[in-house]
Amino acid sequence: MQDRWILPPGEDLNAGAIAWNEICGSECIARLLFRKRFGSTAEVQTFLRPRLSSLSDPFLLRQMRAAVTRILCAMDSHERIVLFGDYDVDGVTSLALLAEMLRGYGATPELFLPLRMEEGYGLSHESVERCLEQYRPQLLIAIDCGTASASEIAELKNRGVDVIVLDHHEPKSQLPDCVAIVNPKADSASPFHYLCSVGIVFKLCHALLKTRPLPDFDLKSKLDLVALGTVADIVPLVEENRVLVQRGAIEIGRTCRVGLKKLMQVAGVRPPILPDDIGYRLGPRLNAAGRLSTAEKSLRLLLTNDEDQAAALAIELDQQNRARQEVEKEILAAAIVTIEKQFDAARDAAIVAGARGWHPGVLGIVASRIARRYHRPSIVIGFDEKSVGKGSGRSIEGLNLVEALTRCAATLEKFGGHEMAAGLVLHEENFSKFAEAFCSTARELLSEEALQRSLRLDHELPFTNIDIEFLRWHELLQPFGSGNPQPLFFARAVEPVGAPRVSNEKHLIFRLRQGDRHRRAIFFDGAANEFPPPPWDVAFRIGVDEYGGETLVGMRIEALRAAEKA
Repeated sequence: MQDRWILPPGEDLNAGAIAWNEICGSECIARLLFRKRFGSTAEVQTFLRPRLSSLSDPFLLRQMRAAVTRILCAMDSHERIVLFGDYDVDGVTSLALLAEMLRGYGATPELFLPLRMEEGYGLSHESVERCLEQYRPQLLIAIDCGTASASEIAELKNRGVDVIVLDHHEPKSQLPDCVAIVNPKADSASPFHYLCSVGIVFKLCHALLKTRPLPDFDLKSKLDLVALGTVADIVPLVEENRVLVQRGAIEIGRTCRVGLKKLMQVAGVRPPILPDDIGYRLGPRLNAAGRLSTAEKSLRLLLTNDEDQAAALAIELDQQNRARQEVEKEILAAAIVTIEKQFDAARDAAIVAGARGWHPGVLGIVASRIARRYHRPSIVIGFDEKSVGKGSGRSIEGLNLVEALTRCAATLEKFGGHEMAAGLVLHEENFSKFAEAFCSTARELLSEEALQRSLRLDHELPFTNIDIEFLRWHELLQPFGSGNPQPLFFARAVEPVGAPRVSNEKHLIFRLRQGDRHRRAIFFDGAANEFPPPPWDVAFRIGVDEYGGETLVGMRIEALRAAEKA
């Protein structure tokens, strides 16, 4: 079924208080900014030129002062501090950042990561017991986990361990009773719901430095970690996240972190660093270790000062990422075979797939690919030899996964996550009941419009309007990602000049013509497509293309169709 192409109606740029012609000479850019609903010219300028000086007081986060007070007390008393993390990029970068901060004060925190396969996510009974046996903490700081661990934290408290939670996951009905829970989602009035855990840890570090300054500690240089975790966790790149990622990308480009330098080399990443470099090249390699085994290697890579160790770890993570891709391909192919036998687009508002032996470490990626392929909320579950299933879900716009799973809670052992991504555990005997309940819930919560795949275009952009000056304005809208998607442009009545050139057996490189203007364009994975006879309407994105020492406007085709009348 072909996507609906939706072009927004033209806005009246003179309707508000902002004089757009004084800000920007491009009507297209002005309209893109207009839709962000800024209240003043100053807000527009802040968006276009993010500055660290605009970051707010970290103590605006609820319970931040209690967390800072307890950490300083623990360091002054030389208590045993354990940083208890998570195995994804957000969790590992958070752990590395707070470890470097506390070591800057002379503390020697122990770092603990749960074993994904054996212990599962977060403060599970198994991981807590291993942590207690290994380190006997007096203060445990749970990072990127803990919000839904009321019973586990109660047990820690009974055993004389104080707990601080630094997290961004959705809370359930009962919050843990502990020293502090610094989680914007646990405070409905908080303006910081967009922060992920590494952003919250950065705020904690800022609060610690405000309370007890360390003249030789350069927190700004640690923004490389913040950008990695924020982009990889796909949280909205809005408000302060925009500042943290924009400045953090600069820090990645000039990082002194030897492990990150080596990882950039094996991943083929060079400055300037864009969110796509993090999301598609660096992030997957850092995630690979935690997906297939333990995230310990990723953590060591970020913290090591040893060149040889860094080089070896970077190569190992690259190899693990390739192994992860192979496992993912096998499971995705098997899942599609099952889905194609049962899925009915007119009937089914969601997809649930599961089988014995599917590796739980890659199910989130598989669920994401299925959700994109079928445009349905998707849950993928792998069952072990004991009939225990661990699953991951990815949603589409219009369905909050945590809300949907809450309605299905009677069929689940546990679950948690965010609006668009979640994890769950269930017994195999409940698989059919859960699948039925989840699909029924999705049908109730999703409108017919939400279930229809669409291509939302941002603006018509004739080839005559594409030049270096337009690209300069376009790049001021960076960083692109969740909450600030890269603009999708539209050109009418475009024709190919000759047959496209095939690259790597799957990509197509076109020479396109619109009127008397020609443009080179690439269509990734386009070789598998069948195209209608030209002329075409083309949906595309643009970006910086460095070629032969010259900066050009690159064009990436996202979709094309037979040209329609204006």
